[in-house]
Formats: sequence, structure tokens, C-alpha cells
Amino acid sequence: MVNYSPQVTSDGSYTFFSSEFQETFHSLRGGKQEAREKFILPCELITKAKKQSHLSILDVCYGLGYNTAEALESIWTVNPNCVVTLIAIESDLTVPQSAIEQRLLNLWSPSIEELLTTLAQEKTLNSDRFFQGKLLIGDGRQTILEVIEQNFLADAIFLDPFSPPHCPQLWTVEFLGKVSQCLHKEGRLATYSCAAAMRTAFSLAGLYYSSTMGMNRRSTVASWKQEHLSPLTQLDREHQQTRAAIPYRDPNLNHSPEMILAQRHQEQLHSNLESTSQWRKRWRKKIVQEELM
Repeated sequence: MVNYSPQVTSDGSYTFFSSEFQETFHSLRGGKQEAREKFILPCELITKAKKQSHLSILDVCYGLGYNTAEALESIWTVNPNCVVTLIAIESDLTVPQSAIEQRLLNLWSPSIEELLTTLAQEKTLNSDRFFQGKLLIGDGRQTILEVIEQNFLADAIFLDPFSPPHCPQLWTVEFLGKVSQCLHKEGRLATYSCAAAMRTAFSLAGLYYSSTMGMNRRSTVASWKQEHLSPLTQLDREHQQTRAAIPYRDPNLNHSPEMILAQRHQEQLHSNLESTSQWRKRWRKKIVQEELM
């Protein structure tokens, strides 16, 4: 097993650093807080749990399991009898196993820690009355096809890969198009990112989106329906008119990250759209305020 060393975040929870992607798995402002503010609340899981006896969740890039753990605790706090079905996608099984080994899920109730321990060890859990889970290990571009084959439709999708510049293969038009196929018509997809390229991919998939402000930073929530989403700000609308909005592409879902980045760079070089630096200069004060919060 890879030896992941935990790093404490500002809310007392721990995260890991990925040497492969040169990023931490969570915001250093708070891993547990990030799960709640950027995924659980935008997906309206607490509201849904009060009304529904069953909820389905797709956790894309499961990682340490924080988003799922926070979801289960939030759901069962308001509706202890709600049945939850989870499909989680993760490329590296040693990550959730290391989190379990180092007791990083003990911030949640013992029953949730126990369930997710079994999931990390067995990759499948069907014995619990209120929770059924599958952990699919491998390249997300391939495992998402398994989810589609199962006709799985999620009430909530957590999109939590490493950032687009470091993991472009999971932010492409083609991959996000596949992910969107797993979203229930009344469901919501949440991600920590506000990248314009990603939002273009959402639009091409037929999704509507808006900004959320998890941890005082712009994030994104998407849905098949526009009426329940907040309108985009002028800053966001103008961002979508810059070269940053040119999406990542991976037609056959098998290109290397380097190839995906290079192809997008070439498209940006030949684009007549406004440069992102010009947009940032125009909105500099607003962007700096967000970054300092």
C-alpha cells in the first residue's frame, strides 16, 4: 500500500497529498467543511432526504470518502430510515484504504466509519438495510461506462477529480457527457470547480449550471432544469466568452493528459475569443477579493 501521510486542514480534518497530481485531495481550509459546503448543500441532499425514502449518489473520484461520509451523515440525521444507494469511482484503491487505516473517517459516526471501512475493503456492500454501495476501481473514463450500463440515475453526483490542469482527462466534453447521463432528471451535480472549460462541457451535455459559494469560493452546481438555479453573474457570463471556456476534448476517452492539454492549447492559440488575462484584469478586484477570503 502507498504510504500517504495525513496533513491537517483548518477544520481539524486531515487530507492526503498526491505526488502524482501535485495537489492535496481537499482544500487546506477544511476537508470536512469542503465536503459539506461544496457538495452536500448544493445537491440539496438534506431537503431531498426529508421527502424521499431512497436516495442514489454517484461519487466521482471517491478519494478518502469524505463526500460520501458527509452525505450519509447529513441524510440519516434528518431521515434515519432513508435508503442510500452509492456508486463510487476511484482510480487508486490505496487512497480510501489508507484513510481507513489511519482512522481519518472517525470524524463521522462509528456506523458510517464501519460501513465505509467495509466498502474500502470489499468494494461492495449489500448487507446493510439502509446502505448499498459499490466502489469501482480503475480509469474513471472506463468505469463510468459501467455505471451507464447499470442504468444508474443519481439524485446527487459529486464531481471531485484533481484540478483540470493536472487531471484534464476527467474534465473533458466526452467524459462529462457520460457523467451527465447518470444524473436523474430531478438530480443535481456539484463540483468544487468554477472552470469555464468545464462549464462549457456541461452546456454541451445539455445541463444548466450556476455558481455556489462554498467556503467563500465560487463552485458549480448543475441540473437539467434551470428554474431552480441562481442566475449567473456578469463575471461568470463574461468568463464563458474567453479562451478559458474552450473545453478539453478526448473523443475516444483514451488520450493521455499531455495530449488533451496540448490539443486545447492549440485551439486556444487560434481562437478569436478574449484572452483570460484580459478578463481577469477587468475583474481583478472581484477575483482578488474571492481569493483572499
